[in-house]
Amino acid sequence: MSGANSWLQRQRKSDLTELARRTGLKNYELLKKTELELALDEYLAGNSSAFSSDPKLSNYYSSRARTVGSPVKKDADGPVEKLRVAKRRATKAAEEIVPPESEDEPSSTPTAVARTPGRALSFASRIPLPATPADVAEAVDRSTVAVRTRVASLYKESGITEATHATRESLSTVTSVLFAVSAFELYFLRPEILADRYAFTIPAIAFLGTKDYPIFIPDMFLLLTSSFWSPALLWAFTSAILPTIAGYFVNLNTNTQNGRLPRRGAPTSDSIIDPLTFSIAKALISYVVYGQGMTFGGWIDETSIARINTAVYGGYKGVLTGTAITGILSIYDAVLKK
Repeated sequence: MSGANSWLQRQRKSDLTELARRTGLKNYELLKKTELELALDEYLAGNSSAFSSDPKLSNYYSSRARTVGSPVKKDADGPVEKLRVAKRRATKAAEEIVPPESEDEPSSTPTAVARTPGRALSFASRIPLPATPADVAEAVDRSTVAVRTRVASLYKESGITEATHATRESLSTVTSVLFAVSAFELYFLRPEILADRYAFTIPAIAFLGTKDYPIFIPDMFLLLTSSFWSPALLWAFTSAILPTIAGYFVNLNTNTQNGRLPRRGAPTSDSIIDPLTFSIAKALISYVVYGQGMTFGGWIDETSIARINTAVYGGYKGVLTGTAITGILSIYDAVLKK
């Protein structure tokens, strides 16, 4: 007995059972798959005249025609018979490993997976596997990059960089330094001419471990007395008003007064008040009033001079130090602009 046709071997048992029922094969219910293949092969080969025109069996007869026409089939029967016997035994061994399918149930997924390694690989690829350390590291890197990008975008949208540059440009002028020096003097002068008075007390909070904290605010009623206005006006005249007048009229940046035009390419100064003249005038007035105690014929109260001289940090020497700083900066700024 020869081996079954190759086309029949590639069919499932359910397909072979349906083919046997359709062609009228008898006593096929108890046959195994290999036995059913041989039985169908012999039956269809013997009744080729009746079934060769069936479209569903055209592949079978085409495969059989190629097998009959093969040179292997024309060799001696001995080697062919041995080869067929070996093939049949190998098929039986495979049938013992894979359980036969029942006639009523269709082929299940585990049997199909066992018969086809390709399906097993595709089935295994759909099973979720735990993340590897490389995957975890990649996920952490992506998260870090996302957080860094978000923080950078928030920082850019906040406008901190633009505000920082604008503040630096505003403070990088001689005028800003002049205002800073005057504010420093006024910070120490304010408690002397506008003293603080007790207002209320913030009670202690045991949960935070704080103690009673008294709050002091400036006594605004002093604005109605001469003890505030006398030293305040004296400081305003000596530190702001008179130096400003001197800097306006003695402005060394006004080149057009001498009939000279600035050279080509040189930046023109738009300072209305000359900072160098302002600093020199403030230094001279402060030294005469606070250092020498000149009252200009009684126009200035000696008590106000003493109060300012003791309130300002360093006395009149501190004022002279501030004017020296602003004067040097004004000269440096003028050199840079040439």
